[in-house]
Order: sequence, then structure tokens, then C-alpha cells
Amino acid sequence: MPLFAYSDAEILCEGYVALPAGPGPHPAVLIAHNWAGQGPADNAVADRLAAMGYVGIAIDVYGKGNRGSMVGDNSALMNPWMTDRAALRQRLLAAVAAAAAHPAVDSTRIAFIGYCFGGLCALDVARSASPLVKAVASFHGVYAPLSLGEQAPITAKVLVLHGWDDPMTPPDATVALGHELNAAGADWQLHAYGHTMHSFTNKYANNPAGGTQFSEVAERRSWASLTAFLAEVFSS
Repeated sequence: MPLFAYSDAEILCEGYVALPAGPGPHPAVLIAHNWAGQGPADNAVADRLAAMGYVGIAIDVYGKGNRGSMVGDNSALMNPWMTDRAALRQRLLAAVAAAAAHPAVDSTRIAFIGYCFGGLCALDVARSASPLVKAVASFHGVYAPLSLGEQAPITAKVLVLHGWDDPMTPPDATVALGHELNAAGADWQLHAYGHTMHSFTNKYANNPAGGTQFSEVAERRSWASLTAFLAEVFSS
């Protein structure tokens, strides 16, 4: 498996990189995982992006060897990052810097996407105002705002892909995110899917009582939206 190894201070992180055909450098898309940690589903997204001509990089937020279960409770892995968003930002930007330094990557064309917890990660990368990141996309993410001082203008284009019936991001949280992005001057768009819950891209999600449910329709529509978004971002 092609590893994408990098460090945040003394912590080793171990992700996955998928390279497109042809000579580079190529645009790159980083993928942040859900609360279970980096794994095969993220690698599959990286492969899918590589087939589209992008370097797909599935990053590792938790650190080498720290992985949860696709069907278990992974709160112990995720919650420390939810309560220390400064450390989370540092970990995410370490991945961005490593991607920018990769010989196959065009460092002027980097995007960042994420799923569930990774959707929050994508939004936090946008909030960081990193000049290296041109665009972010959040799939059924969490929208909890930051408290890290004054928000710099958000320069990355932002795509939010949202299940309207997601109990983890109810309508008031979604509206609040829109106000936040407007206030930061972001170029943003929101695609909301009716009758759609959290984890709508996750084929293992089948717990409607808990608010998670795979949706083939929303998965297809959201990927089509991402495809158009990346084409627009990387052609400009």
C-alpha cells in the first residue's frame, strides 16, 4: 500500500496516497476520515480521485496505529480533538504541508475534503485561512464553531454537502454556519438533501433511530457536486 507518512511534531501519522497516471505535478485532494480513523473507505476515495487525475491523499488525524471501528463507539479517539481545536488545526496543517511538499503534487492546487468528523476537519482547514488550500468540501460534517480568536478572512472556496435530517447538524447549526461563512467573506455553497440523515455516503450506516443512514441518491448527487466543484477550482 502506498503510504503517506508525515509528522506533527514528534507524532508520526500514516495515511495513503494514490497517484494519477501521467507526468506531474498534479492537483491534490486530501481526505479526512470519519471518527473511526483512517482506513479502507478513505483509501478508496483517494483511488477514485486519482482516476480523475488528482493526487488522492487519505490523511491520518489520530496518528499511526490509532484506529477505531466502523461499527463501534469511537468517541475516545475523536473527543480529544473536538475539545482541542488548536491541536486539531496543527495536525491538519501538518498534513497539508506534507502534501504540498510531495513531488507529485502541484502545491498551488490543493483541496481538502472530509466525512463526518472529517467534514469538521475540512471546515477547520478553511477557517485556518491557509494560503496552500484553494478549496474544501464537507460531507455530512459537524459545524461546531471555533473559539481561537478573531477569524481571518476565509480564502478557500467552501462546499457543504448536508443531509437535511441530520440530527448532529440540525437546521439552526446549518444556518449558523452560513452566517459564519458569510461573515468571513467566504465563497461558499450549501447542497442540502431532503429526507437524508448523517453518514449518507457510508454504506455501513444503517441506524435511522440514531440518525445515521446510507443514501444511494445523496451519495451519488454529492459526488457529482464535488466533481464539478473540483473541476471549477482547479481550472481557475
